[in-house]
Amino acid sequence: MKISSGIVLASLFTTAVNGFQVHSPSRIVGPSKNSNLALVNSFPSSISIKDNNLSIRGGSTTLQAATTSSDAQTELDAEAISKYTIALVTQLSLISGFFYGIDTILPLVTDGAMTTLPTPVTWLMCYAFSLKSRAFNPLNNARPDRAKAVKEGTSDGFKDRQQPSWTPPGVVFPIMWLLIIGPLRATSSTMIINSMGSYFSLPLMSLMLHLSCGDIWNTINNTEKRYGTAVLGIGTVYVSALHAAYQYYQVDPLAGKLLGATAIWLTIAGTLIFEIWRLNPNANGEKASILPTKAVGEPSVTTFAWGAKKE
Repeated sequence: MKISSGIVLASLFTTAVNGFQVHSPSRIVGPSKNSNLALVNSFPSSISIKDNNLSIRGGSTTLQAATTSSDAQTELDAEAISKYTIALVTQLSLISGFFYGIDTILPLVTDGAMTTLPTPVTWLMCYAFSLKSRAFNPLNNARPDRAKAVKEGTSDGFKDRQQPSWTPPGVVFPIMWLLIIGPLRATSSTMIINSMGSYFSLPLMSLMLHLSCGDIWNTINNTEKRYGTAVLGIGTVYVSALHAAYQYYQVDPLAGKLLGATAIWLTIAGTLIFEIWRLNPNANGEKASILPTKAVGEPSVTTFAWGAKKE
């Protein structure tokens, strides 16, 4: 739509652009903090409105203004909370079934000679769970892709947000997970399994709860970039790690101490997540909500990866 008459500037401009106040045809003051504004120094000869963008031309000066989504009202994303809960229950149910199946089938096929797999096999299985437990989770909880970040500049969860100056180099993270956290979890879990003579047990499922919380947190932090909710999520990861370590300690004190040592790294990670939340406010300058939110009327960004069509 194009209106060439400059006479209607005041009324049209006042109703078309939120946050602007028109004091005279040649001077505009009071733009909203979320609008893009170039000052008009002369009386406009034409006004164009297209796709919610207002373009005003007058002489050699041009003003363009567009409202942003940061002014949009938000509401609690109940759908996201529901999907997080479904994902947690699904993951724990599948893992429970897997361990219960081993406990049931192994004695049958060995005529009761074995209740657990050989120690090296058990250790490798526990190590795999430590790194790939997300295979049982229906959400998209892929880890940050450092190679992609190096090649393209950013990737989800890596170099895509403001980070504190003390952030460890990127190479530290895979070293910690592959060479320290993973082996500590695998070794302590193998000790518990051998001590109890079974896989499906309260201590081991406590660790699986911890891993499941971590997988959902990865969705929140890396895929959805909900920095406020990520702070709440890392809290559940931390508490569940301490709970699992306590359960391990009740069976084997050394196993509990080994698993509890992983909380040192989680303390550093939790502090980093809090600082990222502080350094990355919303467009309106406020910190992101601790609870997951979405724009009113908009769909949730939380989706299930299982069954989704690949683009």
